[in-house]
Amino acid sequence: MNLLKEFLLDDTCSYLENKKQTTHYKIIENCSAGSCQNLIERGYRRFGKMYFRPICATCTECQSIKIDVNNYIFTKSAKRVMKKAKNLRTHIQIPTMTQEHLDLFDKYHQFMHEKKSWNYTKTTAEHYFNSFVTGHEDFGYEVLYYDEERLIAVDLIDILEDGVSSIYFYYDPDYANYSLGRLSLYHQIKFAKSSKKAWIYLGYYVQECPSLSYKAQYKPYVTLEGRPHEHETFKWC
Repeated sequence: MNLLKEFLLDDTCSYLENKKQTTHYKIIENCSAGSCQNLIERGYRRFGKMYFRPICATCTECQSIKIDVNNYIFTKSAKRVMKKAKNLRTHIQIPTMTQEHLDLFDKYHQFMHEKKSWNYTKTTAEHYFNSFVTGHEDFGYEVLYYDEERLIAVDLIDILEDGVSSIYFYYDPDYANYSLGRLSLYHQIKFAKSSKKAWIYLGYYVQECPSLSYKAQYKPYVTLEGRPHEHETFKWC
């Protein structure tokens, strides 16, 4: 692992209105799967070569959350979602970038801007590459969802020793009736169960943020206690 740069950044909170946010960033070249897991277990997320976590002094609303795979039971609703999507095709590979990726990414974010008032700026190939393609090393993958030959969703994940870390998911709004966000998570859980992996790392749960509060629906789950440093013992409970 080669730490290229480390810094703190103060900015407007991404999740809660009228709040500021302090984020700790690490830019790492040639990060191993073990080093990645070491950081993910301590509350970091990965975008490209950048690892980050909030360290706000007066707020602890962002809680790292992970699903207990071994004790997760698929509900009837989950089974219906998977059954409905049985005609869709999936393919897993190392992360790539095509014009099809960029167009789908842009379409999804325009939709979320209209639906949930997300900030929208048209992405560039450089931004997408730096966020989702570079830095995957030997543990980062994308799961592509197809309706026949049409790309309809992309699920970016890291497959670690003890679990799957969800990085980012986007989809074609024309296929919203397939509940693709839920479907992708069910597929992650199925993969983890078959691979004897114990956890799905879901990033951050924020109770008052609708885009993140849904994660508490996937039970049982545990959350990370505090903000342990890389060489400190961590505790999920």
